[in-house]
Amino acid sequence: MSRIGKKPVALPAGVKAQVAADKITITGAKHTLVVPIREEVKVTFDEASKSLGVVIADGHSDNPAASAYWGTTRALLQNAVEGVTKGYEKTMEVIGVGWTAAVQGKNIKLTVGFANAIVMPIPQGLDVSVEKQFVTIKGPDKKAVGQFAADMRARRKPEPYNGKGIKYKEETIKRKQGKQFGA
Repeated sequence: MSRIGKKPVALPAGVKAQVAADKITITGAKHTLVVPIREEVKVTFDEASKSLGVVIADGHSDNPAASAYWGTTRALLQNAVEGVTKGYEKTMEVIGVGWTAAVQGKNIKLTVGFANAIVMPIPQGLDVSVEKQFVTIKGPDKKAVGQFAADMRARRKPEPYNGKGIKYKEETIKRKQGKQFGA
């Protein structure tokens, strides 16, 4: 039994949900997110309590993967509701002498010690802003925000000797000591 799957997803004021056979559309004040639904689970909308309930579909109760999809579907719905109300945000830090980040139209340009600057297209629905060495990524979709931040970090991972690179703001780089010369 899924402990997370049992909990209903409460819809705050101003958030609407449309239940279809294979997807749920969550609409907030500014954003709309679509969550795909697998056949192993069934989502119901309770009008009285303004909440979504997730249960295992008929005929799939003996499937061991159905319990995992049950909890995962509920978590995805909760993330979508939180995304359309508050949104998600990740802050990245570019560390290095002369290393910069700049937003140019629908791209972000990273100058991080390579011969050529790295130009990354900003995905649809994300808002990216740069202030000094900090890059802020905002959006309603938790997966899109996290994936873009991870892709950006992968372009120049922080290295342990000088601490240069692109890292999450809250990330701590474990520093290593360099070679020792002399006795």
